[in-house]
Amino acid sequence: MRIPTDAIIPFDKLTKYLLVPRPWDDKSQFLAQAGFTLDNPYHLENAIRQLSASSEAISDGENDYGKFYRVAGELEGPRGVSLHVVLIWIQWKLDGTFHFVTLKPGKK
Repeated sequence: MRIPTDAIIPFDKLTKYLLVPRPWDDKSQFLAQAGFTLDNPYHLENAIRQLSASSEAISDGENDYGKFYRVAGELEGPRGVSLHVVLIWIQWKLDGTFHFVTLKPGKK
């Protein structure tokens, strides 16, 4: 299955978590290698959507809130550098909508 193109990616997840240096679980330096920065968070949003639309989503468990999916692949950055990542999504039980949870550096 594929993550729907209208899946929800909270803008704060990009601008207040993934692209911001953090003392623990920092992902901003990893993403910066490909050119993803706070200067244009839409680059990251578009890359996440593109990878999710072109790659298979694998069921990855569920909880009281919904069913989790994992999408692994290459995230193409604005510098032309690709990063291998795993994207985590949840499909809410409440209404069936898909929501972006997080991004993790992937292992090849």
